Amino acid sequence: MPTCPAPVRRLDPTAVAELTSAAAELLALHGSATSPGLLADLPAKSAALGEPLRRRLRPVDTADGLFVLRGLRIDDTDLGPTPGHWSKVGDAGALWDVALLLVSALMGTPIAWEGQQDGRFVHNIVPSPGHESEQTGASSSVLLTPHTEDAFHPGRAHLLLLCCMRNHDAIATTAASVRLVELSDADVDRLKRPVAPILPDDAYEQAQRFGGRPAPVPTLFEAPDGLTMRYDPAYTPQETADPAWRAAYGRLGDELARVSVAVSLEPGDVLVVDNDLVVHGRVPFRARYDGTDRWLKRASVRVEQRPTRPAAEADEHGYGQAALTL
Repeated sequence: MPTCPAPVRRLDPTAVAELTSAAAELLALHGSATSPGLLADLPAKSAALGEPLRRRLRPVDTADGLFVLRGLRIDDTDLGPTPGHWSKVGDAGALWDVALLLVSALMGTPIAWEGQQDGRFVHNIVPSPGHESEQTGASSSVLLTPHTEDAFHPGRAHLLLLCCMRNHDAIATTAASVRLVELSDADVDRLKRPVAPILPDDAYEQAQRFGGRPAPVPTLFEAPDGLTMRYDPAYTPQETADPAWRAAYGRLGDELARVSVAVSLEPGDVLVVDNDLVVHGRVPFRARYDGTDRWLKRASVRVEQRPTRPAAEADEHGYGQAALTL
């Protein structure tokens, strides 16, 4: 068993059977996890799932800002080889796409992006040749810097779900919660000011060509239950920020590194991350491109009417990117 310094919620065999049976029924009826008919039927199918499963999917309720849902069993042989690019996945692991969508629908509203992975609601995260050193999920040889998922966009997910298909090398996902850092009041106040923008990452080529002027956004802000965060240092230009702000931003990064945990997922684990509290990343590794590399599936969930974001975000252009919902 991998080391997992994160809260774990275990699914019992009955809940696992209920979830996988519902996913298999939808897939058999519609033939593809990306079928418009399947997506249309998903909310009703999810609503029919039982209370024990719903209890396991209650909101993140600790300062860690995350938990691992454990109990699904994925057969490595049936899965087939890890593809070399998300576009080559086809129907591999389609049952788990649907299961992840059902889980997502129980937790909120699944979202997709027009400009990423052809608008799919479930993304495949695999190392890809030629992308080893990028700051995207396709990288491998570099540290994936801890970040808020889709931090550049006001419609970013409230929850991020990462389902492990394969992880023979126990490659760790890193995570750090803003609720665990120690910052001075002065640093918090500085980082609440909208000083620097967050630019679209390399997975959003269309957004990077958007002609609108990048707007500064706050890094920290208060929600009714405590401090929340919007953070992506790899895509935050700091050159024009004042020295005191840059120093505070650096201290936040140091604190996030201090409280960071490493979560090595095993096949079937679903890591649920509160995207307003927790930044996530990944340790470097050497990709083999032999069909055995790490493979995750990713889903994004919006929780409607959640009061964790500044009202000013409603005026942001989002670099022209539109979120798709069921």
